[in-house]
Amino acid sequence: MNDIKSKIKLNMELTEKILVNFIREEVRSAGFEKVVLGLSGGIDSAIVAFLAVKALGPENVLGIMMPYKSSSRESLEDAQRVVEATGMRVKKIEITDMVDAYFAKEPDISDLRKGNKMARERMTILYDYSAKEKSLVLGTSNKTEILLGYSTQWGDSASAINPIGDLLKTQVWELSEYMGIPKEVIEKKPSADLWEGQSDEDELGFSYFLADEIINLLVDERYTKEEILEKGYSEKTVDSILWRIKTNQYKRKLPLIAKISNRTMEREFRYPRDWGI
Repeated sequence: MNDIKSKIKLNMELTEKILVNFIREEVRSAGFEKVVLGLSGGIDSAIVAFLAVKALGPENVLGIMMPYKSSSRESLEDAQRVVEATGMRVKKIEITDMVDAYFAKEPDISDLRKGNKMARERMTILYDYSAKEKSLVLGTSNKTEILLGYSTQWGDSASAINPIGDLLKTQVWELSEYMGIPKEVIEKKPSADLWEGQSDEDELGFSYFLADEIINLLVDERYTKEEILEKGYSEKTVDSILWRIKTNQYKRKLPLIAKISNRTMEREFRYPRDWGI
């Protein structure tokens, strides 16, 4: 399977240049100079922060830490490491009182619903600060999470632009090492930090390294399931990934608009935003 790993590897210098230019050009073409992002202490928000600072300068990047009472201390410490390494601006906003007021009215609420509520609460804060700061919200979801549906619709999946949405999780790690992100952030176990002991890979049932190999074959190389199984991958894992990609397609789409007129938004009417007004 070494041939698969080699296909996933990126030209780090070129990738960094493309993503830095993407942020700079997309933000400025929309009429903005600043960005805001949620700073969780995880690898995805860390790499986006590093890219944004390179694109726009530290004074134009605001990271917001939004811990809940069960969030780990290590997450805040790792987020602070990113702030110190980049020189970006930072603000801490505790969301415990905000979401607990709602949880108190829903005594039977599940961990899944709690996680979704917290993710959406954080996104409302980011968008409020985007208005306050006259800035755009940067997305921090990678390609693996997007394809597997491992995100909250209109929560952590929401953004104005997403510089890492076409990077697999393992590619995010690789680029992070290249760009000098603190090793504590790179080496930590991936977690959305929604509740104590929560782990991405435990919930998914497979590692990101394995998922990325299969996703590369399915999505980028367009292999059939049978061709992937011939390479020795577990049918259970392949089926699980296929199921997740298919059933979470709705999360990857804008709201579907019923067609009535001759020119419907996002169908016939697709002028780029810089078409002129």
